[in-house]
Amino acid sequence: MIYFRLESTNCSRIICFSPGGLAQGPAVPPDGSGLAHYPGMCPPHSKININATWGPVALRVKRLKEHCYHLTDPVQLKDEGNKHFQAGEIDQAIECYTKAIKACKDKKAQAVIYRNRSACFLKKENYSGAASDASRAIDVDASDIKALYRRCQALEKLGKLDMAFKDVQRCATLEPKNKTFLETLRRLGAEIQQKLKTTFSTDSRVQNMFDILLSEEEDKEKKEKAANNLIVLAREDAGSERIFQNNGIALLMQLIETGKVEMILAAIRTLSGMCTGHRARVSDGGRLCSIMGMDNEEIALATCNLFQCVYESLSGADSRIYGKEEALVLDSSKDLKTILLALLEMIGSKNVSGYGRDQALNLLTKNVPRKNKKDSDHSKSLFTIDNGLRKILKVCGQVPDLPDQLAMTDNTQLIASVLLNKLYDDLRCDPERDNYRDICDEYIKSKFDPNDMDRNIHAINALSGLLQGPFDVGNILVGRQGVMEMMVALCASEREVDQLVAIEAIIHGSTKMSRASFIISNGVSLLKDIYKKTKNEKIKIRALVGLCKLGSAGGDDYSMRQFAEGSTEKLAKQCRKWLCNPSLDVRTRKWAIEGLAYLTSDADVKDDFVEDEPAMRAMFELAKSRDKTILYAVACTLVNCTNSYDKKEIIPEMVQLAKFSKQHVPEQHPKDKKDFIQRRVKRLLKAGVISALAVMVKADSSILTDQTKEMLARVFLALAEDPVDRGTIVAQGGGKALIPLAIEGTDLGKIKASHALAKIAAISKPEIAFPGERVYEVIRPLVSLLNTERDGLQNFEALRGLTNLAAMNEKLRVKILKEKALPEIENYMFEEHDQIRQAATECMCNLVCSKEVQDRYLEDGNDKLKLLVLLCSEDDEDLQIAAAGALAMLTAAQKKLSVKMTKWLEILQRLCLHDNPQVQHRGLVMVFNMLDADEELAKKLIESELLEILTYVAKKEDNPKIQAGIDAARACLSKAMDLGLIKPFKQ
Repeated sequence: MIYFRLESTNCSRIICFSPGGLAQGPAVPPDGSGLAHYPGMCPPHSKININATWGPVALRVKRLKEHCYHLTDPVQLKDEGNKHFQAGEIDQAIECYTKAIKACKDKKAQAVIYRNRSACFLKKENYSGAASDASRAIDVDASDIKALYRRCQALEKLGKLDMAFKDVQRCATLEPKNKTFLETLRRLGAEIQQKLKTTFSTDSRVQNMFDILLSEEEDKEKKEKAANNLIVLAREDAGSERIFQNNGIALLMQLIETGKVEMILAAIRTLSGMCTGHRARVSDGGRLCSIMGMDNEEIALATCNLFQCVYESLSGADSRIYGKEEALVLDSSKDLKTILLALLEMIGSKNVSGYGRDQALNLLTKNVPRKNKKDSDHSKSLFTIDNGLRKILKVCGQVPDLPDQLAMTDNTQLIASVLLNKLYDDLRCDPERDNYRDICDEYIKSKFDPNDMDRNIHAINALSGLLQGPFDVGNILVGRQGVMEMMVALCASEREVDQLVAIEAIIHGSTKMSRASFIISNGVSLLKDIYKKTKNEKIKIRALVGLCKLGSAGGDDYSMRQFAEGSTEKLAKQCRKWLCNPSLDVRTRKWAIEGLAYLTSDADVKDDFVEDEPAMRAMFELAKSRDKTILYAVACTLVNCTNSYDKKEIIPEMVQLAKFSKQHVPEQHPKDKKDFIQRRVKRLLKAGVISALAVMVKADSSILTDQTKEMLARVFLALAEDPVDRGTIVAQGGGKALIPLAIEGTDLGKIKASHALAKIAAISKPEIAFPGERVYEVIRPLVSLLNTERDGLQNFEALRGLTNLAAMNEKLRVKILKEKALPEIENYMFEEHDQIRQAATECMCNLVCSKEVQDRYLEDGNDKLKLLVLLCSEDDEDLQIAAAGALAMLTAAQKKLSVKMTKWLEILQRLCLHDNPQVQHRGLVMVFNMLDADEELAKKLIESELLEILTYVAKKEDNPKIQAGIDAARACLSKAMDLGLIKPFKQ
C-alpha cells in the first residue's frame, strides 16, 4: 500500500493506494501514526494539500493533484484549455473550456471562457457554436472586442453579412486604427452591396419567369426556358429564398392549376428545390397527394421526389444548417404523421392512378421501416401496420381482369409485397408479429365467400402477395383449413381468371423446398392436367412455370432431379419458345423467364439457354422494359448461368463418411465445371448482358430489393473474372453501373460489387471506366476491401485499383487519405504474401506525391522510411522498383528525408549497381536528390564509394535500354562539380 495525507480547509485524512488504484475502507499506515482512512471526498473548491508519508509515489501524487484541481478549479481548466489551443489540440481545448464553464460561477470569468471556446469552434468550422458562444460573452460585456470580431467571423461564414457588418463596425469604432477591422469592414460592405444588387436582380428575374409561365401569349420555347431557369434557381439557397419571399408558393400553385403537364412539372421540381432542407417551406401534404395521383408517370415521379424532400426536411434526415429556418417549425411529428396517413389513404383510393399508387408505396417502403436495425424506434412501422396493413393487402388482392378494380401498373402488386415484407422484418418481438399475422388472417378470412367467386379470388391473390413478401406469414395462412381446397377448386374452374389466380398462388406457395414437397404430392398432377388440357396460352405458360419450379426443387444437386431425364430440358425449350414469341403480351412472356429462373439450376438447361442467342436477347430486352417485376427472375437466371451463387465446399473425407452412413451426397454436374462456366460467360457478354444489367441497376423502384442488387453484383463479379472481358464491361457502361451496387444493398452484395469494381479499376483507365465525378465514388468501396475479414485476392485487387486511381491526380489521392486508407496500406506493406506486399508498396509509391503522406514520413520516432529502404533490399525486383520509386520521390520532395538516407548508404550503393535498369535509375535519382539537399551530405557521399560507382555508370556508352540510369549518373557528377567537390579531368 502507498499512503497520502490529504488536508483541506475542513477535513484531514489519510488515503492509501493499492496497486490497482484507491483502496476502499479504513486503513492504518505502517508508520504507526494510527490515523485511519475513511471513504469520502473533500468538499468541492476546497484547497487540497497532498503529502506522501511513505513510498515512491511522485507520479501518483502528480496525477491525484491534477485530478483534484481539474475537477473543481475553473481557472486551472481555462489555463489548460489555453495550452491545448496553443498546441493545436482543439478538441481537448473545447473539453477543458466546457468543464470550466460548468464549474465557473463568476459571470465575467465565464464570459472570457465562452470567448475562448468561440475561437475553438471557429477552428473546427462550427460557426453556429462560435456565434452562440461569442454572443454569450458579449451579453456580459458589450465592448468585448475579441468576442465581437469572432462573432463577426462566424456570422460571415453563416452568410449573415448584415449582422457580421454591424459587429465589425462596432470593433472599428472601439479601435479605429486597427487595420484588420478596417479591411474586414471594407470587404463586408462591398459584399453586402453586391448581394443587394444580386437580390434586386434575382427578384426581377423571378417575377419575369412567373410572368412568362403564366402568360397565354408567350411561345412554348420561351416558357420551357423560363421553367428550367426557375428550377435551377430554386436549387440554390439564395435563389430559393427569393422565390419564397416573392410569393413564390402561391404562384407555383397557379402553375399547377393550369393543368398543363409542362407547367405542373416545372412547379413541382421548383418546389423540390425550395423544400430541400427547409422545414418551414414544406407544402400541403393533401394537395401533393392529389397531384401525385394524376395519371401521368413523370408527374407522379416528380411529386414523389418532392414528397421525399419534404419528409427528409421534417424528419431531420437532411442535417444541413439553414439558420433561422430551424426555429420556425418546432415539432414536426404531427406533420410526419399527416404525410403517412395521406400516403396510406392514397394506396387504397380509387381516385389515384397506377403511377401515383406505385410512388406512394415506394415512399412508404423507403421511409417507414428502420434503415438501421440497431435503432430501437420502429413506431412508424407499427403505426403503418395499424392504419394501413389492410389497405396494402387490398392492393395485393386486386385482380386486373375483373371490373371495378383499383388502377395499377404491372409493378404495383409486387411493390406492395416488398412493403409487406419490409414491415414484417421491422418488427421486434413475437407479439408484434402475432398481431401482423392476425390482421392478415382476419382480412383473408373476411374475403372468403362461397357465393361470390370474385371475393374468393381476391383473397387468394392477397395470399399470393404475402407469399411473395413475408413468406412465413403466407405459408401459415396457406395451411389454414379450406385454403388449399379453394386453390384446387379455382384450378378446376371454367373461368380463365380463376385458373390464373390459383396457379400463380400455387407457384408462389412452392418457394421453399418444404412447401414444394407438399405441393409435389398434391399439385403436380393438377398442373400437368391443366397444361395438357388448356388451349389458353396464358394459363398454359403459368402451369408450365409451376412445373418448372417444382422440377428445380433440388437446386444444382445433380442427384436430386425431381423429374425424369430430359423433362427439364423440354420445359426449358418451351419457355424459350414463348420468350421469343413477340405476339404474346409482356406479362405472359415474363412468366417464361420465371420458368427459366427455376430451370437454369440444371446445367444442361444453362448450356442450352446460352446457345440460344435470340432467347437471351429477348430476355435482355424485357429486362429493359417498364415492367420491373421481371428483375428478380432475370437476376436469378443470370446467377444460375454464371454459377455465381454460393457453393458448399465438398470435403472428400466428409463425402466418404456420408457414403458410409448412407447419407445423401451432393454431386456436381459435369457442365458446372470451370471451362463450361467460362464459355457461358463469353456467350452472355456477346449477347449484350452488360447493357441489360446497367438498365436494371437504374430501376428507381422498391422492386429492386437489396437481395436483387446482391444477385446483380454476383453476376458482375463473375463477368469480370477474366481480364480480357473487362474492357467490354467498361465499354458498355458496367463500371458506372457497379458503383450504386457497391454503396447500397446487403453487406455481401456490397463486397461482391466492390470486388468487381476493384478488378476493373486495377487494369482500366479510371477516366474512361468511371468518367467525370463518378471516379471519386469508387474509392470508398475499394477501401472497404482493405480489411482483415476480406480474402487475399480482394485485398490485392483493391490495392491495385487504388494504385491506379492514386496515379491520376492529387484530388483523388486526398480522397484516398480522407477515407483513412493510409494505415491499412502501410499494414499490407508488412504482409507475408509477396504480391499483396508489392501491391501495397506500389500504392504507397503513388501516394507519396501527396504532401500529407510526406509529412507522415517526416514525423519523428517512426520507421516508415526504414521500411521502404529494407523493401529495396528484397529479392523481388518489382517490389524493389516500387520501394525505390517511393524513396526517389520522397527525397526529391523533402530534403530532410535525403539527410536521413545516410544511415543506409550500403543499400543505396547496391541499388546504384543493380542489374535491373529501373531499380538502378531510381537509386541514382536518390543520390542526385541527396547531393542537391545538403552540401555536407554531398561531401560525405562523394568521399564514399559512391563516386566510383557514379563514374563507372556515367562512362558507359549510350544505350536506350539503360540511358535513364546513365543520364542520372552524369547529372550527379555535374552536381558534384557545381558544388566544387570534384574537378573535371584535364589532359
